[in-house]
Amino acid sequence: MTQEPTQIHVDAGNWLGELPHNWNYIGYDECNYTYVPEGEALLAKFGAMQEKPYYVRVHHLFCTGNGHAAYKWGSTNAYLEDEAGNPIYNWQFIDLIFDATLKHHCKPFVELGFMPQDLVDPSYFDSGKDTWNAQQYRAIGWACPPKDYQKWHDLVYNMVVHCVERYGAEEVASWYWELWNEPDIFYWRGTIEDFNKLYDYTAAAVKAALPEARVGGPGVTNPTPERKSVEYLDKFLDHVVNGTNAVTGETGTPIDFLTFHVKGGGYRADPLHKPQRPPSVKQVLRDTVFGHSIIKNYPTVKDLECVLTEIDPDGWAAGGAWDNANLNFRNTEYYASFVAAAFDKVSRYARGEGWDLRLLTWAFMFVGERCFEGTRTFSTQGIDKAILNLFRMYAQMGTQEIAFTSSGTKDPMAYADHNGFGEEPDISGFATLAGNKEVAVLIYNHHDDWEMANAQPIALTVDNLPFDSTTLRVTHHRIDQDHSNAYREWVRQGKPMYPASGQYAAIKARDGLELFTAPQQVTSTDGKVSLTFDLPVHGISLVRISAQ
Repeated sequence: MTQEPTQIHVDAGNWLGELPHNWNYIGYDECNYTYVPEGEALLAKFGAMQEKPYYVRVHHLFCTGNGHAAYKWGSTNAYLEDEAGNPIYNWQFIDLIFDATLKHHCKPFVELGFMPQDLVDPSYFDSGKDTWNAQQYRAIGWACPPKDYQKWHDLVYNMVVHCVERYGAEEVASWYWELWNEPDIFYWRGTIEDFNKLYDYTAAAVKAALPEARVGGPGVTNPTPERKSVEYLDKFLDHVVNGTNAVTGETGTPIDFLTFHVKGGGYRADPLHKPQRPPSVKQVLRDTVFGHSIIKNYPTVKDLECVLTEIDPDGWAAGGAWDNANLNFRNTEYYASFVAAAFDKVSRYARGEGWDLRLLTWAFMFVGERCFEGTRTFSTQGIDKAILNLFRMYAQMGTQEIAFTSSGTKDPMAYADHNGFGEEPDISGFATLAGNKEVAVLIYNHHDDWEMANAQPIALTVDNLPFDSTTLRVTHHRIDQDHSNAYREWVRQGKPMYPASGQYAAIKARDGLELFTAPQQVTSTDGKVSLTFDLPVHGISLVRISAQ
């Protein structure tokens, strides 16, 4: 790695337009975690950022069970049938979920799924047989098409009506209503034609209950060539644009936004903990670009907002470092730098294409896990990870993007391999102006190689500052191995699975966003300020400059 300083130049006088804070989306499998004390505590942290409301997407809102969360499972009993086959709607748990979401200044991103036990098509799974049990339903039934599409329609319709009555039409109109999740894999046991039919009934129900509500999909997995996800995305788009609507018999189906997923890698349980390839920013960017190429084939929907309703380094949220030691990266600053780099690359691509792209991080917390389990979470036992501090940095960025250039910026699409091995780290970021009050510069130093540990000198120059005063205040926050990183203190404390009170207090004390240096006073010359500092690989700096 060269030790010549990376030159970063920010021009506060070169306004590039509004910077959409497109990262205000999170989600998780276990819907019932939303209202437990640990879940509410984490939601409160997102609500406290007061940047703008975070949207919260959860699985299993329609599943049948005991209303108790488990890894990759949840249930609400929203729909049951009496002995005569009449529907019984029960919104108790859904109310708890949405009430907690809104209480903490967040908003529901409603994922409509999965199939209630009493609505499952018996040709796939007969829940009425004497041999039925909850494990069979959890293994098969929830992912099946309905036995009666009109009953599915009525379930969705009545849920939307209930939400309007409880929260008001204006509030509910600001939510998203998305059908299902990843229908191209095991989440859906029907055909693509079955899924498109289900979407027709879903869209009809949502719009009948609240015409201004937003409905969309299809939430497929990485659209990579030769994968089934590509066929699903393409056939879904063709159906909503050109197909015969199963409800109306007319051409096309209402759609207000599009969704698909991108992950940078995949890991399975491995008791031998064999070393594996790290996640790939290139894969995240490549599959985002390819998904967009499919969308662009349909002119009437190509300009719709698109939400990557899961964009993550990998695809197994509930797995941890005890399942596969490679997943330990989620405990560390690496997770934060990967997300910073991936979000920046796909957002820059989207802005260059004029594409309205939003990004949802599939991470939350798990009740009862060991400390720093290695699951894909923002916190562990109530201790915030470095990744949550990245979002605290994001919350301090302004909405006016200004010009940012770096001599260390890399194009992952140009890498000779999957991860850029042999390349120097990608040192890049973005900058904003908040009115004429503050310039904020976010700089990340990322390489997919999680073993890399060098530091790089940075020479940051900001010119055309809009301040009347030449006396300025510089505040520098940092995420790296030694800052905003409770994991390192946990290691220092001996890696306790369940920290004692003194250990817990010491670890917890390091879980917030920390200063790299004390705030300093500097003097600008001709509207320009220059700063120098070192930034380690997998480190992130937030430099804020304001009038004193």
